[in-house]
Amino acid sequence: DVLRMSSGIQIKPKTAVQKSKTSSPLPCSPEPAIKPQPKPSDKLNPKTIDPFGTHSRPPSAFAAIYAKGGIPCRLVHGSVKHRLQWECLPETVPFDPLLVTLAEGLRETKHPYTFVSKEGFKELLMVEGATEKAIPLLPRLVPVLKAALAHLDDEVFGRGLDALVQLSAVVGPSLNDHLKHLLTNLSRRLMDKKFREKITVALQKLEQYGGKVS
Repeated sequence: DVLRMSSGIQIKPKTAVQKSKTSSPLPCSPEPAIKPQPKPSDKLNPKTIDPFGTHSRPPSAFAAIYAKGGIPCRLVHGSVKHRLQWECLPETVPFDPLLVTLAEGLRETKHPYTFVSKEGFKELLMVEGATEKAIPLLPRLVPVLKAALAHLDDEVFGRGLDALVQLSAVVGPSLNDHLKHLLTNLSRRLMDKKFREKITVALQKLEQYGGKVS
């Protein structure tokens, strides 16, 4: 009996204190009871958009690599013209896998990925020794360029066509064996008046760089 009475005496004050704590309102609530609704203008503010949110589209492979610093160049906004700033000399950058990654980025439709992929691909092919570095990558580059040429977006197709001509100028006749995989997509767009002249010029350059065999 003594133990029961003592245990009851010990419990009652604690429960009374707990009730008093829970019943009393907090002086400062970290979150309001009613959360404010987002303004319609917040949808247009890039700072309020979570690119990795549950309702947003997952980033592409190129965008994910770019975000992690896998592309050793960045876009520099100029007053007249944009340019790329390389973290190291392009001559020292291994073509494998960067050239293939930049080619995959040609299918991007958002800034700055569109500029970085197009300009990066072009500048990387301009470095000394680009021919020897690019030729071994042709079996991987051609399917990627084919996907860009088959894209429904006109700008993506234009970037793919420019990249194909740039690659042909560097590797020359080495591209001839792969042209059969690309001509189908070019012939489809040749019926479009806005691309007819550009494709014709591109085919002439492919013939020039590839020689009589092409």
